[in-house]
Amino acid sequence: MHVLLAEDDDGVAGALTEALYEHGHLPTRVRRGEEALARHRQADLLLLDLGLPDLDGLEVLRKLRAVSTVPVVVLTARGDERSVVRGLRLGADDYLVKPVRLAELLARIDAVTRRAAAPATPAPHIVRADDVEVDLDARRVRVGGAEVRLTTKEFAVLAALAARAGSAVSRQQLLDEVWGDAYLAVSRSLDVHLTQVRAKLGRPEVLTTIRGFGYRFGG
Repeated sequence: MHVLLAEDDDGVAGALTEALYEHGHLPTRVRRGEEALARHRQADLLLLDLGLPDLDGLEVLRKLRAVSTVPVVVLTARGDERSVVRGLRLGADDYLVKPVRLAELLARIDAVTRRAAAPATPAPHIVRADDVEVDLDARRVRVGGAEVRLTTKEFAVLAALAARAGSAVSRQQLLDEVWGDAYLAVSRSLDVHLTQVRAKLGRPEVLTTIRGFGYRFGG
């Protein structure tokens, strides 16, 4: 994968660049948020530090999500819950707190690679529950005929449930399918994205929580 690394610390950037090279990726390092925004189209994945000198990383993420669905892994020293939740709600695909184990970081990048390369699972093209319509091929969601905009990860969570409409889907299944590895994924990420999906749909009855197991779309 071509990995764009937005990191202003030379020491951290050097270690990450070396590890990415050794793992078969093609890293490009930038120091500023504006550079990341200017060069994101050349990347398959963005590793984004939040403490950039020109723009806060969360602002970079907000601007990026207005124009691109490129996968973003936040890599930052900010481990407080507010920052984690904000990052995920703004569309980050994953959130890692420094210092991070390189093996874990590389495993998460591999998970993104596997998802990109994996063949699509056969599923109905359009799934409906009440007045909620999920077009799995066009990646569009409509509620009452009006289109609802979801982030890439929010749609992935909804699509994983809609593809099995009427059936219970476990949390482990969702984490594994959407994040690539149920054991590496952060369970809180799923909670944040489901909360966002429910809020945007405005139809709480369409997504049912099955206590102690998982969730169900429709049915």
